Amino acid sequence: MRSDQPEVGVIALKNILVATDFGEPAAAALRYGRELARRFNASLHVLHVVDDLSAHAVPGPGMPADFGEMQTTLEQDAFSNLQSLVSEPDRAALHAHLEIAISAWPGQAILGYARDLKIDLIIVGTHGRTGLAYFFLGSVAQQVARGATCPVLTVRAQERDFIHPDALLRIHHEEVRH
Repeated sequence: MRSDQPEVGVIALKNILVATDFGEPAAAALRYGRELARRFNASLHVLHVVDDLSAHAVPGPGMPADFGEMQTTLEQDAFSNLQSLVSEPDRAALHAHLEIAISAWPGQAILGYARDLKIDLIIVGTHGRTGLAYFFLGSVAQQVARGATCPVLTVRAQERDFIHPDALLRIHHEEVRH
């Protein structure tokens, strides 16, 4: 590149979304999200979609028609789990937003959140199901990848990881020195 030409940035990430179901693949996705948020000085959004019990429930004889208390408990438990995923110092350093969405359709909830908050990258864990398991269970990751208007990074828990712990230590030591 000639010195008289301005440098053009190819990737500008300001808002990174990690969707989590609190499983092992989601934990791997969060590792990627943290590291990319650090590298790009982006805000990290961590979203968990709590199932909307009222969307599925058909009360039978002797069953409560109001699932409000159970729904509230699910939401509170989910938020507590989110807080345990991202420490307070990381929340501050990564400009983190811990969010709960309530929906019977997690893929659609993730896409709506990404659209509304102008997310630049979505990171989602995938279980890598195939065959009948995939046919019957579907894939939130696939729904998100197909419907997103921004790039989507899908991460498996057992795949080769390009984020190495020793690299994170080096970055931390460099930040402390500056």
